[in-house]
Parts: sequence; structure tokens; C-alpha cells
Amino acid sequence: MKLLPVPGRDTVYVWTGRADDQRELTRRLLRRAGGAVLGRSEVEVGVRRAPGGAPEVYGPDGRTSAASVSHVDGLVVVAARTGGPVGVDVERCRPLPAVALAQRWYDPAEAGWLRSRPEAGRDRDFLRLWTAKEAVGKALGVGLRDGGLRRRMPRPGGPGELLRPLPGRADLRVGHPDAGADLVLAVAVADARGPVRVVFA
Repeated sequence: MKLLPVPGRDTVYVWTGRADDQRELTRRLLRRAGGAVLGRSEVEVGVRRAPGGAPEVYGPDGRTSAASVSHVDGLVVVAARTGGPVGVDVERCRPLPAVALAQRWYDPAEAGWLRSRPEAGRDRDFLRLWTAKEAVGKALGVGLRDGGLRRRMPRPGGPGELLRPLPGRADLRVGHPDAGADLVLAVAVADARGPVRVVFA
């Protein structure tokens, strides 16, 4: 299956699946992603680690596509993009000491924002910031090292298909596509040159 890019927009494609064997499912989804974005059959696509450790899919013609993987409780999420680096992170919604964790780990402005949010939604809001930070770290190839938890994110809005720029960094974008009521999903890109859309494949 070949995916056509959204005209005039950089596009990130996301695949999800559930299985007991997450390692095998991850390999299958990465091959599916590579086949789709590179316009090749899945059997022609290879998977390897790029410098820095992120997964990369490649075709027999040498073309490559950046990819990212996240998993939780049997769910695997793979994101791929031909326009540059990509990161993805998924978390299951659960009760958390959100304000205390935010005060310890997040930028003071983000911790203050979280304190001001309605108590009923704080756990989800905390996880929106957390997954955004993880996804951006993956897109940058550094994870949460070097102050990644203090890296400021745009204030989470509702789920959407467009990614928003980080404060002071128009080339870094992140957003929260809808993953269902019990999950929080974040997708991020580096080297963005304009609007970026997320499409579930």
C-alpha cells in the first residue's frame, strides 16, 4: 500500500496494533510503515537502527524513512515520516500525583498551568505534557536527556490532526491525535518547515 502525502503538508503516518508478542508486532508494523511511505512491498523493506538508535526503514533502492515506536500494555504504536525525524509516545491514562510530579520534573510555568487545571483532568493533562516531551525527545534523538523534562511544550489542547510548534522552536512540532478515552498519544517532528498533519494508516 502506497500512501500519498497530504498536498502542501508534511505528513506523519501512524499505525497501531495489539498483540502479546510486542517485538514481533513492532517488526511487522515497521515493515508495513516502510512499505507504505516508501511505496514498496513490505517484504522489500528492511528495518535497522539509525545512528543514535532510532528505528529506520529502508527500501532496496536505498531510500529511507524515519520511524518511531512506543508501546504500553500490549499496544504498539509506530509513526513514520519521509520529511525528517519523528517521535511517538503513548501512555495509558491512570491516577497519578500529577501536581507533585509536575513540580518535581516540569518547567515551573507548566507545573503552574497544571495546578490551575480542573482536578478531574489533571492526570490526563500531566500525561499530555509527558508524552509530548517523550515524543519530542525521540524526534530529536536525545530522549529525555539533557533537561528533556524541562523542555517547554505548547499547552495541550484537545486531540487534533495538526501538530503545533514548541515555544520558541517553529521547527519542532508536537500534538495529540485522538487515541481513545483510555490512552494519551503524542506525535512530534523535528525539522518541520510548515504545517504537519497526522494520519492514521
